[in-house]
Amino acid sequence: MLSESWLQRLFLLLFFIVCHLITGRAQSLIIAEQVNHQYPDSAFRLIKLKLDKAVSQHNELAQGDYLQQIGSLLYHQGSYVQAIDYLLQAQKIFRNANDEHRLANNHNELGTVYYYNEQPDRALTQFTDALAYYQRSRNAKGLAQTYANIGHIYEKRRDAKKAYQYQKQALVHSRIANDTGSLTKIYENLGSIFEDEARYDSAHSYYQQALVLTQKTHDGIGQIEIINNLGDVFRKTGRYKQGMALSQQALQLSQQKNERYQLSAALRDIAKTFRLLNQPDSAYKYIELSRDLTDEIYAIENNRQITLLQTLFDVERKDSEIAQLNAQKQVDLIIITATCVVLLLIGVLAFVIISRQRLKIRNEQALNQQNQQIFSTQNELMRAELKNKQLEEENLKGQLELKSKELTSHTLQIIQKNQVLEAIKDDLAVILKDDKRDQKKQLRQLLEKIGQSFDRDKYWDDFRRIFDQIHPHFFEQLAHQFPDLTPTDLRLIALLKMNINSADVATLLGISSDSLRVSRYRLRKKIGLAEGESLSAYIHSVSVQRLPAPENSPV
Repeated sequence: MLSESWLQRLFLLLFFIVCHLITGRAQSLIIAEQVNHQYPDSAFRLIKLKLDKAVSQHNELAQGDYLQQIGSLLYHQGSYVQAIDYLLQAQKIFRNANDEHRLANNHNELGTVYYYNEQPDRALTQFTDALAYYQRSRNAKGLAQTYANIGHIYEKRRDAKKAYQYQKQALVHSRIANDTGSLTKIYENLGSIFEDEARYDSAHSYYQQALVLTQKTHDGIGQIEIINNLGDVFRKTGRYKQGMALSQQALQLSQQKNERYQLSAALRDIAKTFRLLNQPDSAYKYIELSRDLTDEIYAIENNRQITLLQTLFDVERKDSEIAQLNAQKQVDLIIITATCVVLLLIGVLAFVIISRQRLKIRNEQALNQQNQQIFSTQNELMRAELKNKQLEEENLKGQLELKSKELTSHTLQIIQKNQVLEAIKDDLAVILKDDKRDQKKQLRQLLEKIGQSFDRDKYWDDFRRIFDQIHPHFFEQLAHQFPDLTPTDLRLIALLKMNINSADVATLLGISSDSLRVSRYRLRKKIGLAEGESLSAYIHSVSVQRLPAPENSPV
């Protein structure tokens, strides 16, 4: 079963949540102060949950408010260093958001923490910054609170003049703002200043005005503080009975409200009064009661601070673990993302490589196909060329055969003509043997003409043309090798090249067989044949090459 303490704590937390939902932020802050005082660890957890929610929602102003609440909670529990850290975080958010109202309020909170952390110079700087913001916005309530804070610092510095000036300014702005709470505190501060200056009448007056205001606002704790202060004034002025009565009243109110701090202060004041009344036993009794209560208060507050610090440590450790997990998640996410990017790049690279290979293969296939087509076309062209050459060769063979037949026919015609002419010549020779003197001259002329016809006959020109077509460059080669050859020698060589027998050669040349032998002998000497070598064989062995000849001589 849950203990009564935990039940009370749970009830207060639920009550705070309901108030926050129903009445809003202002009323919830009042409830929050009560929870902060009695159960600071639970209050811290609750505010931390709200802070985490604001962070997740990216609500920066809400983050600043909750950081400020945590700072205030830590301050009330005496954890000044941690309180300063949270308030500085809130201050940074408010400054970035340019929210001067929240920023000024945070400056006042931070200045108060600095003051109780025994850093009055820093506290004064914070109060001065807050004062500048409130002056620009003409916020009377803020000005009253800030002037009061600055005056309190000068009071502790024993500068009563400045302390009084700032408290008077705070009093003016508090009345303008009609802020009873701050007005009560300012009256109390003024009373404290005059009390320190031993101006007890003025101090009593301001304490009395503050007491009236606390009674109107039903501020029980404030009443106890002011009653204790009034008792001090009476005790310092020698009015011990009146002072004792006020201290007894403060004691009763503290017991009713279970306010240990005020109860301890009342017990100390009563002990002081009994000491001044020369009642040491009673003074000792009350001072011991005050000391015991102080020890109890210290133990309770110490336990609360330890619990709060343990809670703070647990929350920070949990936040650290969460941050580590988030960082690890981010690292894992980065690794996964990088892996995916690498795999994607590898896939893209593989796709590019495969595409290039496919393109290369297609290009090679197209090139091979093109080469095959070119090869096929070249092959067809070569076949066509070969066929054309074969046809041309066959045509040339046909023409050669035709020319050979033509040459042979022409040669036979020449032979027949020469045979006829030879017969005519013989007949004419017989006629010349006769004694008919009147015919000799004519017949001699006829013989000369027939003899000349053997040399100038146009048939030899036709023979040369046809022979050159069958044996191209043959005469050029001979003329180049043997420049001394005569046209008659060339005719003899051509007839021997055609394998014509000696009788027909003599007939074609128009000479006798003996003359033919003499011509052959002379020809052998010109071409330098040794004895026993065949003239016809040598002529057939002559290789025909295209050589420049000095001049083509007619056959």
